[in-house]
Amino acid sequence: MGAALRRIQVGSALSAFGLGFTVPYLYVYVAQVRDLGAGTAGVVLAVFAMAALAVLPFTGRAIDRRGPMPVLILAAAVAAVGAAALGVSGDVTTTVLSAAVLGAGTAVMQPALATMLVWCSSASTRTRAFAMQFFLQNLGLGIGGLFGGLIVDTDDPSSFTLLFLIEAVMFVVLGVVAGTVRMPRTHSIADARPTDGTAPKAGLRVLLSHRAMVQLCVLGFVLFFACYGQFESGLAAYGTEAAGIEPSTLGIALAANTAVIVAAQFVVLRLVERRRRSRVIAWVGVIWAFAWIVAGYAGLGHGSQTMATAAMISTYALFGLGESMLSPTVAPLVADLAPESMVGQYNSAFALCKQLALAVGPAVGGPMGATLHGPYIVTFVLFSLGITVLALRLGRRLTPVQDRPSLAPVQSRVVAVSLPTTEPAAAPATPAAAH
Repeated sequence: MGAALRRIQVGSALSAFGLGFTVPYLYVYVAQVRDLGAGTAGVVLAVFAMAALAVLPFTGRAIDRRGPMPVLILAAAVAAVGAAALGVSGDVTTTVLSAAVLGAGTAVMQPALATMLVWCSSASTRTRAFAMQFFLQNLGLGIGGLFGGLIVDTDDPSSFTLLFLIEAVMFVVLGVVAGTVRMPRTHSIADARPTDGTAPKAGLRVLLSHRAMVQLCVLGFVLFFACYGQFESGLAAYGTEAAGIEPSTLGIALAANTAVIVAAQFVVLRLVERRRRSRVIAWVGVIWAFAWIVAGYAGLGHGSQTMATAAMISTYALFGLGESMLSPTVAPLVADLAPESMVGQYNSAFALCKQLALAVGPAVGGPMGATLHGPYIVTFVLFSLGITVLALRLGRRLTPVQDRPSLAPVQSRVVAVSLPTTEPAAAPATPAAAH
């Protein structure tokens, strides 16, 4: 990696480390430590998600017009203010407002960081860049959660204040690191950075007319709905209610998920980086369908409690294996589909679909996982198989280089030939440009 890319990765890992300090304990902090009740805690979590939905539609255009660096620095500053305010909030109003500020700041960071990675990488190196980011973010989240667990004390509110202040400091560090990055001026990204401060001519209409991107957004929604949207809601409720596992076991299961990602990421990368992206994503659907079947055995089978616990931990581990296959495929594909002047908007649109799935997933999966155990498993087995179908259909709309970036010359920029289907036909006709 170049120096710029290294700094971006370090900043991304540090921000994930800060999030790991607080995310697992946010509900407990609001409901029990501040004694604001479960209802307020639910509102805080909902506001955290809704704030992201409110800002992401405007984030992409700001990134494409001003560049990702100033947007990232501003988002880091906003998130730092939100985290610090949340750590000292003692009433409902300030807690909810602080959560909204924190949620908005962290949401904007995602597409800004993704766009910086695109600018600092080429088609041939982007796969590894995004895989490294995913690896470091999960490592940061895991270590942050571990250290946070050593600090928190539900009888001592000041311990949680310390957690949120540490998180705020990590966001400040991210902003400082991002401000020191010298973005390379290479041929592959020259057109992606407007120099006159004007908004790009392309917009939402162009994005919606790009059928491959629309299909990828639908696929992304299903991916996050069927996996991440269930981790701390439906699957957790199912595990405790149907499988009868102890709540503390959920922490072990999440640790197993992170451990698989950390251990398998680069082994998986070597196996998939020269294969078709659509086929790799299709296999993720198969693996996750099997993971849901294993979860079904845990809650609906007639094995011992030990077997049920092992099955639930295995379910989270299988999800981790699928996640390690997604990191080098989905995020780089978003960048490779984007026209040069819309990289930020494409990243923001995909982040918005992700956030919608994370908001809808718990609302649907939570009640089902707690009460409708059989239908819950069947539903998400079908959703996982739907991932396979959607991925294979998407593969038919990708160019050979978009689907298998190892075919691209080292200095090429794949997105330069990936045009929405309604673009004028006057562009030079090349084999790579044909859908």
